[in-house]
Amino acid sequence: MSYETILYDVAERVLTITLNRPERLNAFTVTMRDELLDALDRAEADDDIRVIIFTGAGRGYCAGADLGGGGATFDKNERPDRRADRYPDRDGGGTLTLRLFECTKPLIAAINGPAVGIGITMTLPMDIRLLSTTAKVGFVFARRGIVPEAASSWFLPRVVGIAQASEWVMTGRVFGPDEALAGGLVRSVHEPDELLSVANGLAQEIVENTAPVSVAMSRQMLWKMLTADHPMAAHRVDTAAIRHLGTLSDAREGVESFLEKRAPNYSGRPSTDMPDFYPWWKEREFGPPGE
Repeated sequence: MSYETILYDVAERVLTITLNRPERLNAFTVTMRDELLDALDRAEADDDIRVIIFTGAGRGYCAGADLGGGGATFDKNERPDRRADRYPDRDGGGTLTLRLFECTKPLIAAINGPAVGIGITMTLPMDIRLLSTTAKVGFVFARRGIVPEAASSWFLPRVVGIAQASEWVMTGRVFGPDEALAGGLVRSVHEPDELLSVANGLAQEIVENTAPVSVAMSRQMLWKMLTADHPMAAHRVDTAAIRHLGTLSDAREGVESFLEKRAPNYSGRPSTDMPDFYPWWKEREFGPPGE
């Protein structure tokens, strides 16, 4: 698939996906959503890609939904591009965030400029968010007569807590880096020319030091346990996961490289070496083997 609204660049085992409609501050469209979904599927199938970074071209990250349709922007009955949507009965942003939620790769958002509406909610299922000093953020839905989308009513309270989420959503105000950092939305704030360098530094820390299967499993364990009603659910999964991963060569390599004081050389591949009970959250009953 060739891309019209995003750029797909791989270097040193890190994929950088750049939202690429700078003339519209990278405003979100159905085409962009479909291209992002395709890019995620493509990256997931490539074990040589260890981390995915998201950023925007030009001076914006994503200005939210493209409002070029005027007052009918959110009325799918009046928008030809929405009538052609392959997910006509689902919120378009949610189809993207749920795909991000299921991804086995670590996801880093390098938010280089304004990020409002879907521009910020698409980053909530990502694992690390970095913000430029020039960026502004807003959960502006109530100021547009709609509601939080992209499953953000689930993600946002889990990222920043219910009180902070409620304030940002109910006021719909646009705020700057200091408030985003204080509210726990982002890890850190950086000058524009340093943002991608910091993001790549974090990505390389993952690439150089961690086992791919371990990271893939750990990412899903952390996210999926947010809905568990008892720590026993985590105990069952981590017991079974350690049993499985402990039999792989990467577990031996992890210990031996540590004892020998050298860089590890992991060979496990998430595409082939995940435990046979993965994805466990889709099963009604799950427990360690033999229990």
